Amino acid sequence: MLEIIKRGADEILVLSEFEEKIKTGKKLKIKAGFDPTAPDLHLGHTVLLNKLRQFQDLGHEVIFLIGDFTGMIGDPTGKNTTRPPLTEAEVQENAKTYQAQVFKILDKNKTQVVFNSSWLKALGADGMLKLSAQYTVARMLERDDFSKRFKANQPISIHEFLYPLMQGYDSVALEADVELGGTDQKFNLLMGRELQKSYGQDPQTILTMPLLEGLDGVNKMSKSLNNYIGINEPPEIMYAKLMSISDELMLRYIDLLSLKANEEIEQWKLRLKQGENPKNIKDEFTQEIIERFHNSDAYHMAKEDFAKRSSGLAPDEVKEFKISKQENLAIPQILKTINYVTSTSEAIRLIKSGGIRIDGEKIDLQYQIENSNFLIQVGKRKFAKIILS
Repeated sequence: MLEIIKRGADEILVLSEFEEKIKTGKKLKIKAGFDPTAPDLHLGHTVLLNKLRQFQDLGHEVIFLIGDFTGMIGDPTGKNTTRPPLTEAEVQENAKTYQAQVFKILDKNKTQVVFNSSWLKALGADGMLKLSAQYTVARMLERDDFSKRFKANQPISIHEFLYPLMQGYDSVALEADVELGGTDQKFNLLMGRELQKSYGQDPQTILTMPLLEGLDGVNKMSKSLNNYIGINEPPEIMYAKLMSISDELMLRYIDLLSLKANEEIEQWKLRLKQGENPKNIKDEFTQEIIERFHNSDAYHMAKEDFAKRSSGLAPDEVKEFKISKQENLAIPQILKTINYVTSTSEAIRLIKSGGIRIDGEKIDLQYQIENSNFLIQVGKRKFAKIILS
C-alpha cells in the first residue's frame, strides 16, 4: 500500500506517524479541500483527485471538501496582493460544476462531499475569537508569502490571516486522519495539525503532491498561462496536447496522473529504457486519460484525427469560409481574413518557412490562386476550406 501512496508524492509529514496509522488497519479519514474559485478543472487539479482515488481503492474514507466559506475569503497562498473575494452566488455556481467533474475520477458511492460553511458559519464571534487565539501574528508572518509582503510594505488584510486558521479548523471539524494538498499548501496543512492538537485531537498526517507543470514544462499548469489541458476539453484537443508534450514531461505526467498499477507504470518505463519509441508510450497514456474523461470511442476518433493532421491530411470536419473574389487576391490576405494569422507579414513568414499548404502541396510567395475551391493548411493542425465566390 505504501508504494502506491508514495508514488508521485512530494512529502509525507510525519512519515512514521502515517505508517503507524496504516498499520492499525483502521479505515482512515482522508481529506482534501478545494476552493471553488473557477468553474472548470484541468489536469493539474486532478493530481490530488488521483491520490484520493488511490486511497479510496485501498478502502479508506475519502472526504471531498468544498471550501464554499473559505472560497469567499480567497486563499492568499502565493499571492502578492489581496485577492478580491468571490460572492456566495459565484462560489455556489462553481461548486456545482466541481461536483459534476470530480466523479469522473472519484467513486461517487464512496465519496463524502462536505461544505465547510456547515461548521464555519456556526462558529460565531466567540468561536472565531477562540480559534484566532490559537496562533500568533509572529508565527503567521513566518509564512513566506506573508513575510515577503510585510517586508515590502504591501498590505495584508486581517481576513487573510483567518484563511489558514479556517482551513486548519476544517480538519478539527472532520477529525481528519490524513490531509492532502499541493506543495504550496504546506503551511495551511500544518495549521490543521496544530489546531487538532489544541482541540485535543490526534494530529493528522500530511501528504503533499507536486504542482503539475503545464504544457510548456516550466510553469504550473494554469488557464491564465494557456498551458493547460481541461478535463472537459474535446478529446481531439486533449489528444493533440498530450502527444505534443516532451518525453521527459510525459514521465512526470504518468507518475502524477496515471491510475494504473505500479507494475504497469514500471513496464512503461522499462520499454522506454529498452529503446522503444516514446510516442507509443505517450499514446497509451493518452488513451488512459481520454477514456477516463470521455470514452474509448472518443480516444480512437481523436487518434485518427491527429494522424490525419500530422500527415498533412485534412480531418473530416474542416471549417468552411466563403470569400468574395477580388482581383490579385493573395493567400496572406485570405489567411488574415479568416483569422488564421494575426497579420499578412506573419503569413508571409509562414509561407517562406514552408508552413502553408494548398490542397496538400507546399506553396511559395509566387503562388497564384487558380481554383475557386481549395483546402488551405497552416502548420500541422489548422485547416480551412476556402470557397471564392
